Amino acid sequence: MDRQLLLRQVRELIELDRGFGVEFVMRRAAAAPTAALPGSALRPSVLPGPRAIAPSVVPPATPTLAAPAMPRATTVLLADPHGVRIATPVAASAAPAAVAAVPVGHTPVLSGATADDTALAAIARAIAACTACGLCTTRRLTVPGEGAARPALVFIGEGPGAEEDAQGRPFVGPAGQLLDKMIIAMGLARQEVFITNVVKCRPPGNRNPEPSEVLACSGFLEQQLASLAPQVICTLGNVPLRALFGAEQPGITRSHGQILTWRGITVIPTFHPSYLLRNEQAKKPAWEDLQVVLKSLGRTAPRRGATT
Repeated sequence: MDRQLLLRQVRELIELDRGFGVEFVMRRAAAAPTAALPGSALRPSVLPGPRAIAPSVVPPATPTLAAPAMPRATTVLLADPHGVRIATPVAASAAPAAVAAVPVGHTPVLSGATADDTALAAIARAIAACTACGLCTTRRLTVPGEGAARPALVFIGEGPGAEEDAQGRPFVGPAGQLLDKMIIAMGLARQEVFITNVVKCRPPGNRNPEPSEVLACSGFLEQQLASLAPQVICTLGNVPLRALFGAEQPGITRSHGQILTWRGITVIPTFHPSYLLRNEQAKKPAWEDLQVVLKSLGRTAPRRGATT
């Protein structure tokens, strides 16, 4: 190809750029044969193209529940056609100021979320973006919860521990292994129930969450329960019991096994599995509490003498 012909093709490409835009020109340039010019080479980079913007100057996008796209820091895994398992990693390099804060006590609005698993995923995205309390500065992963999208039974614990913080899943450490045994002894499977915590980020040193931290996460828990619509809630320990019923509610020692009601949903408190690991004698009353849960569900435990 002679030089004049090549220059004429370049001028045609420029005219096409004016009429159809740079993307069209780049496709045409990629398809055209390249021939060496004296002392230089024709490359797509010499054609007009979009100006490159350094990633560091791109303003961070504000997450919204209505947006269908997932943030890169969030992973949502569907366990099966009837359930959802959600783990939400948060990039360690992301500064708290780069995401929109959820005001303390604010209940996220799930606009556009129609399917149950979509609603749970939208809540998980909001949790991943939350900077409403100081726990966001020490967490590794947020832990929104996992299980069936429309369960008859929901278990609520206090907050994630070290293993949960590392995996983004609730109750996967020693206490979680005991909870699994409790669920199996009830004749259920983990994927049939939904498991979550009052706070979705790990309190440092596995301490109990502060009242301000509980309040900051309360909107997320309420939205989850509204989406899940369980028949029974089983609270594990003092923190979830008082998160639902207030600080004046008698503690777990007096309240366990009682049938309470929260917004029309039956609530039956029992001991936290971590307490049961430290107090063997509490396993028998805890098992009696779980039988109250089963009775409220219209079920009975399997006849195999299995207890935790």
